Amino acid sequence: MTVSSTASPGSSGSGAPARATTPGRVAPAGRGATRIADRVVAKIAAQAAREALGAPPEGGNAPHAAVTVHQEVARVRVSLELGYPSDLGAQCGAVRRRVAERVRALAGMEVPEVAVQIERLHAAHTGAADRGRIT
Repeated sequence: MTVSSTASPGSSGSGAPARATTPGRVAPAGRGATRIADRVVAKIAAQAAREALGAPPEGGNAPHAAVTVHQEVARVRVSLELGYPSDLGAQCGAVRRRVAERVRALAGMEVPEVAVQIERLHAAHTGAADRGRIT
């Protein structure tokens, strides 16, 4: 996990020195800023999608995510493979809810958009020789 912090000791960012609330403590304004890398938020989103779906279908890949972060707002795109036949809408809705909830809780970012892209459907009734894309 990559987390970078910046701080200028004794400075509150407004030109005035930061005042400590108690001896040995730095005021909130003087503590700096934390930036969570996009790839870390993407890993959180992918893990949340796995949690929402459970195990990937036989022969399928685990979900992966791409994220764009601007200030404290994350826009997420999740690509996944699902079993077929199943309730695709319900599964996508569960992924959207879980991803938004986990990114908000773990990264402290708002998630106004979670786009779910189904890359492939895997038929549950096909044998090992017929595994692959449903046409």
